[in-house]
Amino acid sequence: MGRFFNTTGPCHPDRHYMLPPSARLVGAQLKRYLSDELYWVLHAPRQTGKTTFLMNWMRELNASGTAAACYISVEICQGITEPERAMPAIIANAVSSAELQLGGRPPELPSNIPALSMLSEFLRRWAAAVAPKPLVILFDEVDVLVGETMVSFLRQLRSGFADRGVGKFPVSVALVGMRDLRDYLIKAKDGVPVNPGSPFNIKQNSATLGNFSRADVEALIRQHVEEKGQLFEPAAIDLIYHYTRGQPWLVNALCQKCVWELVPEETRAPVTAEHIRQAKELLITERAVHLDSLGERLKEPRVRRVVEPILVGKADPELAEGDDFRLCLDLGLVALVDGTPEIANPIYREVIPRVLNQGMQYAIPAPEFRWQRDDGTLDMPVLLREFQDFWRQHSEEWERKASYPEAFPHLLVMAFLQRITNGGGRIEREYAAGRGRVDLAIEWHGRWSVIEIKLVQAGQTREAVIEKGLIQVAGYRDRLKKSEGVAGFPETYLLVFDRRPETRARPWEERLTWETRSDPLGADRPPITVVGA
Repeated sequence: MGRFFNTTGPCHPDRHYMLPPSARLVGAQLKRYLSDELYWVLHAPRQTGKTTFLMNWMRELNASGTAAACYISVEICQGITEPERAMPAIIANAVSSAELQLGGRPPELPSNIPALSMLSEFLRRWAAAVAPKPLVILFDEVDVLVGETMVSFLRQLRSGFADRGVGKFPVSVALVGMRDLRDYLIKAKDGVPVNPGSPFNIKQNSATLGNFSRADVEALIRQHVEEKGQLFEPAAIDLIYHYTRGQPWLVNALCQKCVWELVPEETRAPVTAEHIRQAKELLITERAVHLDSLGERLKEPRVRRVVEPILVGKADPELAEGDDFRLCLDLGLVALVDGTPEIANPIYREVIPRVLNQGMQYAIPAPEFRWQRDDGTLDMPVLLREFQDFWRQHSEEWERKASYPEAFPHLLVMAFLQRITNGGGRIEREYAAGRGRVDLAIEWHGRWSVIEIKLVQAGQTREAVIEKGLIQVAGYRDRLKKSEGVAGFPETYLLVFDRRPETRARPWEERLTWETRSDPLGADRPPITVVGA
């Protein structure tokens, strides 16, 4: 079969297309970690290549004879808070890893060694056994450890650090996970913060793995082209990079979906941009494991506190500060783009609202109204009037159950549109902190429509919000015309939700409005419909 685009587990050069992961390391000093006997941290989001890097580096060190290097995952201890259960499990896993990777079994421990010193004593004996080679340990999934298990794990590493050296204790240890060690919130069972007796003060530095660059994506795909003779058109490569912003798993997943399903590699037919669009949609609708785990994270209050303001375009000077934002950065959910907090890539930007409004989408009945014109295009006026009626009937009850209440109007609009267009069109979404709006571009049978969603909040006037929204949505449809090569101007709508308490107390007949406004960018341009809810 040859090599392929891998989406399950670490990559191996004999089986998978891959790029040297060490080339994407940011802040690492690999040679110095060994020569100066340093401990360090590697953190990066899920499925960015951490394990692939660790296993490759381990193989290199062992093949060169530089060190006896061993990769050990501590994931087996996830959720175990008692060191008495966790330490024997970590050591048993280390023994298995050593047998597989180094061809030898570390010395056994006496049965009377307490759990609070078991790991440090094991590492001392192991270092002596592999001498005169230095022992290098790469601990993966460290951030799954919690409570007293994490405390004991870190303290036992700390206890051997001062005596480290060949034959004495591991000369270098890497602690690897999604989060930087400085951000682990480690507390004892009684709630008292842990004192400095931990590797917080012995790590040399923290490194991370960057995403693929556009050149990296092309280099990865070139391996497939050379081995299978199947071309990817330049526009397809551009779109892969645009959709993923180089997130390694997403890049591999889009490519695999194309060459295994949409354009089987044995046909050698070229992969086009349209195939990439189809692959993206399939990944999202199939809720691949990577994307499903992303959805689970959205339930966490700390993640919601960051994602919700981005969803609604809220300007918050404190958003990018503090541990919650660092958590979302470390998880790969968000990124700072030109200093603005955004969702990390367009695929996540589409997945997040779909995950959050999935229950709404299932609860919206199949449309019984005629939502297409005779020529097959979307009848947007009918569709949005039906949405107004749906909003009148259900919004108050549904909002009380919303997990993201501030973003509820945006999520319901997107759920309503997705219920109609699902499987037959696509919705492009633009939102980021500070934009003060959400822009939607709906493509159906080759024809585009534009909707901008804005909120009128306490202290604002509706007219001021509308005037600003008209300028914004007019500019957005101009960008859409350019980026998608749209002929003419798409139908354009400004959907305004008045969230002021005094307005929400008024009768629905006053709240649901429909009017046509001139395009503020020129009298010769098509008007914009303002829809009030």
